[in-house]
Amino acid sequence: MTALHPDVLPAGALALDATTQDLLFREARTANTFTADPVSDEQLRAIYDLVKYGPTAMNSQPMRLVAVRTPEGRERLVRHMAEGNRAKTAAAPLSLIVTADTGFHEHLPTVFPHAEGARDAMEANPGRAAMARFNAAIQLGYLIVGIRAAGLAAGPMAGFDAEGLREEFLDGTGQEVIAVVNVGKPGPDAWFPRNPRHAFDRVVTEV
Repeated sequence: MTALHPDVLPAGALALDATTQDLLFREARTANTFTADPVSDEQLRAIYDLVKYGPTAMNSQPMRLVAVRTPEGRERLVRHMAEGNRAKTAAAPLSLIVTADTGFHEHLPTVFPHAEGARDAMEANPGRAAMARFNAAIQLGYLIVGIRAAGLAAGPMAGFDAEGLREEFLDGTGQEVIAVVNVGKPGPDAWFPRNPRHAFDRVVTEV
């Protein structure tokens, strides 16, 4: 009989079964090497079509993705990555440049209450760019979980020249780079040793 992971909760505490909990969280890891197996267009579309339902403020949905697959695109990407991130980015079958669209207000769904007024208000709002970055960062979390749900590993990174990437891939779009995520099946020695996580009582204060 296989021993349960020490963090497995009693049956019924979560709606997901233990296997799915492990797939999405407990056994999922940040990959640093990848196999050559491709990530298909169907997989990428399925991941996005799942995670797009995650909530954002005002249903703003500011996250945008640049999918880098071609040798030419990867060369353009790798030269803007930090030294320690270049080899794994060059070897990943797919890299996603995750950005925040500061012009998200122009695309607010018409079903949003008073959509036209909200667009006008956001146009003049000095906090619009910060709102875009914050909500795109929330969507980045959904994206990582969605990648895991596809049976793939994600390697999110913040080590890059953001201005260089913006000029290389996003000039004139109003988008700001918030992360680069390598995606694929984990290769040999893909994991660093796992660091401990904070216990519930350290994190949660009840009032």
